[in-house]
Amino acid sequence: MSRVHNGMGRGTEERGRRRAGAAPGGTHAPVLEHSEPVTVPTDHGTFSVVGWRVPERSGAPATEHVSLSAPPPAGEEKLAPLVRLHSECLTGDVFGSWRCDCGPQLHLALERIHTHGGTVLYLRNHEGRGIGLVNKLRAYKLQDAGADTVDANTMLGLPAEARDYTAAARILTAMNLTTVRLLTNNPDKVSKLEALGITVADVLAHEVSPRTENVDYLRTKRDRMHHHLTHLAPGENS
Repeated sequence: MSRVHNGMGRGTEERGRRRAGAAPGGTHAPVLEHSEPVTVPTDHGTFSVVGWRVPERSGAPATEHVSLSAPPPAGEEKLAPLVRLHSECLTGDVFGSWRCDCGPQLHLALERIHTHGGTVLYLRNHEGRGIGLVNKLRAYKLQDAGADTVDANTMLGLPAEARDYTAAARILTAMNLTTVRLLTNNPDKVSKLEALGITVADVLAHEVSPRTENVDYLRTKRDRMHHHLTHLAPGENS
């Protein structure tokens, strides 16, 4: 497991070992660790995969994240790298839940990155937009009783959006991905990433077809969380 200090994206790994850098935004950050890249074949293509350990603060246990990267095809090398920040969703990504669009979004991201090159950064500790798995399931229970995804969180005394992208910015910086084209429908993700020092050169829509089981959830994300969604049923689009 290699150790990298923030700011290393502009130098070599050895230089990163010798000096502690600053986290995005200029604050001192604990050492970031990563594995050596390995080749992983998947249903969506073959990727270079790296595991990352990022302490949230000095002395805190590290959270492990994963980057899956593919080279750009000929003719696209000069474009800003394509990046998808995918928040962990056990129910959608692993169990194939239809209550959200997370699983299909992950699969689409892997397909797009394999085709056009770039990186999918899979972010742990983002379950339920940052409230955790147990609280997400509690929120589901409230949604079954009629609350939407925003109100369900607040009824539990939790924020509607609790994700922190500091770890993502640190990893992107270590990978020398400080200017990116971002696959997202979420303007909050763009503004938070830019506030952490990552330049978002372009935003590309990353939308999947809705299902009957998640159309209300997607409508709430569009209407209350300002996600740019256009694939809802006729009459549902703003």
